[in-house]
Amino acid sequence: MRLTFTNERLLAVVAHPDDADYLAAGTLARAKADGAEIGICVLCKGDKGQPDPPIANLGTVRKREMAAAAKLLGARLLWAGCGDGELVDDPDHRKKLIELYRRFRPTLVLAHSPEDYHADHRAASALAEAASWFSTSGGHKTKTAAMATQPAVWWMDTVNMSGFRPEFYIDVSDHVEIKRRMLACHKSQLERGTGGDFSPLEEQMIQQLKARGAQAEVAAAEAFRAHHAWKRLRAW
Repeated sequence: MRLTFTNERLLAVVAHPDDADYLAAGTLARAKADGAEIGICVLCKGDKGQPDPPIANLGTVRKREMAAAAKLLGARLLWAGCGDGELVDDPDHRKKLIELYRRFRPTLVLAHSPEDYHADHRAASALAEAASWFSTSGGHKTKTAAMATQPAVWWMDTVNMSGFRPEFYIDVSDHVEIKRRMLACHKSQLERGTGGDFSPLEEQMIQQLKARGAQAEVAAAEAFRAHHAWKRLRAW
C-alpha cells in the first residue's frame, strides 16, 4: 500500500498507556514524517496492572510514562482518566470521548480491533467507533463545537496477532527504533515481563513487527483493517 499522510490528523484511541506504542507508533511516526498532526488518546489510567512489588500511585506513574513516550514521538496526548476494568460503552464515556475528538479533530482514527483480547480494548474499540459518528452531531453537546466530518477509522492489529486478518499493512521499517524508545518509557509495565500473567513486551512487539513485515515483504510492518461503515471510509 502506497500512501501519504500529508495534511492528515491521526489520532490513536487506545485503552491503556503503552497500547499505542505497541500497536501503532510506527504508523504515527511515519505520518509525523509526512507532516501530519498526530495524537494519542488514552482512555484508562493504567492503575491496576501492577508489577511485583507493586507501585504506589501507579496511575500517576503511568501517565508520566505515557507523557514521556508521546513527547518522543511529538504527539499530542489526550487523557480520559477512566479506571482500568471500568471502561464500558455508555453515554458518559461516549460524551467524554466525543469531546476529546472535537478538541483534536482527527481525519483518521486508529482504534483497537473489536476482537482484541482485553475487555478494556474491546470497550475502547466500541467507544472509538461510536464517537467517530457522534462527534459531528450537534445534538450531542460538549464544550467544543461539533466536527464537520466524521473521521475515517482503521482497526489496529490485535496483541500477538490473535484472530486478526489484516486488510493492509503500513511499512514502518524506518520507525522501529522510535517504537523501542517509546516502549522503554513504560518501565512499570516492562517490569511485569517476568511475571506469569504477562509477556516481555519489547520482545513480543518486535516479533509481531517482523511477522507482519514478512507477510508484507518488508522488514517491519503494522497491520490494519478499515472500518467498512458509511462515512468512516476514505480513498487514499
